[in-house]
Amino acid sequence: MNPRADASNLSNQFLIAMPGMVDDNFAGAVVFVCEHSPRGALGLIINRPSDITVRELFERIGLDTSGIPGSLPVLQGGPVQPERGFVLHEPTGTRYASSLDIPGGLQMTTSKDVLEHMAAGSGPMRCLIALGYSGWNAGQLEEEIGQNGWLTVEADPTVLFDTPVEARFNAAMALLGFNPAMLSQTAGHA
Repeated sequence: MNPRADASNLSNQFLIAMPGMVDDNFAGAVVFVCEHSPRGALGLIINRPSDITVRELFERIGLDTSGIPGSLPVLQGGPVQPERGFVLHEPTGTRYASSLDIPGGLQMTTSKDVLEHMAAGSGPMRCLIALGYSGWNAGQLEEEIGQNGWLTVEADPTVLFDTPVEARFNAAMALLGFNPAMLSQTAGHA
């Protein structure tokens, strides 16, 4: 997949933190951009596991865990509202109480009903769950990209749902066609 030329809408893109990222919240991060508009952007870090598993999360909120894999991690989606849950998933045909349709075909749901459906075995089969999100005010993300803070590339569901968390940075970089070791933290200008 090729990088998208239209930087005015980065929805359904991966943001890959460049070496030298000054914000510790994003050093080494890959962020899936769920929404990007003139008002700002919202995304989820996809390669930073939290200290709890999905099974433990379901237990804490009183949901059946019998069909939930034991080792699947809940991700640290970002520094904003870390107590709030976000489920990034493929559409199921069910409309949940609070879902955002993302260009490219995915959905992001913030209502508990998606978790209830997952516990009942009727929820999305391919999903990731994150606590917190990454947010940017109007123009902030574009400025960070212009200052060589992020690389962008069209998101790939294989990286999101089929790649182990610890391998997602390199897998996202591979979509650009090069090895992370080739990156420099300084931008060149002609």
